[in-house]
Amino acid sequence: MSAVALAQEREGSVAAPVRLQTVAQGLEHPWSLAFLPGGRFLVTERPGRLRVVEPDGRLREPVAGLPAVAAAGQGGLLDVALDVDFERNRRLFFCFAEPDPAGSANGTALASARLSDNLQRLEQVRVVFRQVPKVPGGLHFGCRIVQAPGGLLWLALGERYQYRDNAQRLDNHHGKIVRIAPDGSVPADNPFRGQAGALPEIWSLGHRNPQGAALGPDGRLWMHEHGPQGGDEVNRPEPGRNYGWPLVTFGEEYGGGRIGQGSQRAGLEPPLHQWTPSIAPSGMVWVSGERYAASWKGSLLVGSLKFGSLHRLQWDGTRLVREERVLPARPGERIRDVRQGPDGWVYLLTDSPQGKLQRLVNGEGS
Repeated sequence: MSAVALAQEREGSVAAPVRLQTVAQGLEHPWSLAFLPGGRFLVTERPGRLRVVEPDGRLREPVAGLPAVAAAGQGGLLDVALDVDFERNRRLFFCFAEPDPAGSANGTALASARLSDNLQRLEQVRVVFRQVPKVPGGLHFGCRIVQAPGGLLWLALGERYQYRDNAQRLDNHHGKIVRIAPDGSVPADNPFRGQAGALPEIWSLGHRNPQGAALGPDGRLWMHEHGPQGGDEVNRPEPGRNYGWPLVTFGEEYGGGRIGQGSQRAGLEPPLHQWTPSIAPSGMVWVSGERYAASWKGSLLVGSLKFGSLHRLQWDGTRLVREERVLPARPGERIRDVRQGPDGWVYLLTDSPQGKLQRLVNGEGS
């Protein structure tokens, strides 16, 4: 499909009718969603609370045992993911903005913990990764977790905004995807392990502010990241590759002005897709269930913080062949997370002081 046709799809096309059912409400800036056995949900609230939501939508009291969280700006308690063997070990992972007890700096951290049998507290809490260096500020923490079937973890990290040049250096974790084992150790086949001056956890570099990540049907890591006033990108990070920020971008400085050297440069990986103007993409999920139209299976759903819309991206390998809006723009309904549940339905979180957990079902209405 041509770029013009794709633009027309993006601006005007809405998919076959679907509607939203509210499962729960009254969540304060919910950020991430996971699915517990028995039809329960696990939701993070950015101010620093982890909640179990009952199947009937009732919010339980916050889970105890979280470490200190730097809840300011875009920081706070962010992504959560259940271990691939959760039903046996009850282990989960969460990432958060971790304060520096010695000063005003903070940084993205990843912790593991065991959820107690009664769902009331976290046990055996251990921080297994800390982004270095910690810096002052409240922007661009990134913080999406993806676990491979074998157990290794990817963590997507923002470049902390004013520290964007760090995204091109290997002596820090700003603007990187890192790959670690669940205990925080570094896999032997990480691309920069053993390279002088490089942090061994790094998987890929040159990222800006990743806000969505998921394991694709191809078994590979896919992610997207916010661009600066244009140039939101979908990427499939490969080991050791450089994705260009801030040397190249389709976006521009806030208020106008060129960044870097244009949109492409030899030796830097171009995005598989980009949005200009920005949609501020958020959670993303690959549809694998049978609940929706057959054309949805194998598609990537991406939420929009800016517009509250939901976009379906259909691929032929890594070539985008169709984009349509599953939900039209909904002013004020910032979509923060998008997940597919064990029941095959897609669930959304809306980011507001009175955020909602919603289920996407077939049919007209809302």
